[in-house]
Amino acid sequence: MAKLSVRGSAGSGTTRSRSSFAAAARAAAKRAEKAHGPAAEEEAVPSSGRTGLIDAPEAEAETPAKAAAEPKPKPKLKPESDQKAKPRPTWLRSGLISAVLAVLVVAGLAATAVLGWDYRDAERANEARTEALAAARKAAPAILSYDYRHLDRDFAAARSHITGAFQDKYRKTTSTVVAPTAKRYHGVVKATVAKPASGDEAASVVSASPDKVVVLLFMNQVTNSTQVSGPRLDLNRVRMTLQRTSDGWKVSAVDAL
Repeated sequence: MAKLSVRGSAGSGTTRSRSSFAAAARAAAKRAEKAHGPAAEEEAVPSSGRTGLIDAPEAEAETPAKAAAEPKPKPKLKPESDQKAKPRPTWLRSGLISAVLAVLVVAGLAATAVLGWDYRDAERANEARTEALAAARKAAPAILSYDYRHLDRDFAAARSHITGAFQDKYRKTTSTVVAPTAKRYHGVVKATVAKPASGDEAASVVSASPDKVVVLLFMNQVTNSTQVSGPRLDLNRVRMTLQRTSDGWKVSAVDAL
């Protein structure tokens, strides 16, 4: 019986000793938690009826391994503008220069051709002004004059200065209007280009192109007939259009103004 009492006291002492150790461990864990914060938090895990501690250093030891497992950031590439441009090959630069020069040469030739064409047109227009004005001064008296005593001859002479559709118009007018009236009243009309006391005949070019010229003439027409007591002078303005033909400048229209 005495032995049992001793063992019982020893067992009770052992239990108190374990309880005191567990309490001390929990107190140490709380102090470590306050001192190290969340990073060093201790976790008590039961193992075989005893209370153990997971020290903070073990958690800290895992941190480098996790950091090593994480991928390293890739280095940023510099923008293309910051990178030095590689020099172009010599043959490429030569080709570009040759192409630019070829374009410039072609453009220069085209511009020269256009300017040359314009200059040639201007020269031809000036020639047309001179030639057509001379032709108009010659044609106007023939077209606007007639004598009842030789109408066929006068009309034929006038038609030699006329071209195109105006020939038919002139033939119709002279045969249906002018000839019957001239024969009935013995009409004689003599037309001349007005000429000032000093200077050339009163005729000028209104517009001119290499193949067409419009001329304005001031005409004097002296009319004799049985309807008037004496010669009658009429001053008329006539606009005459002339066309270039294979036979020279011919009249294509006459308008009294």
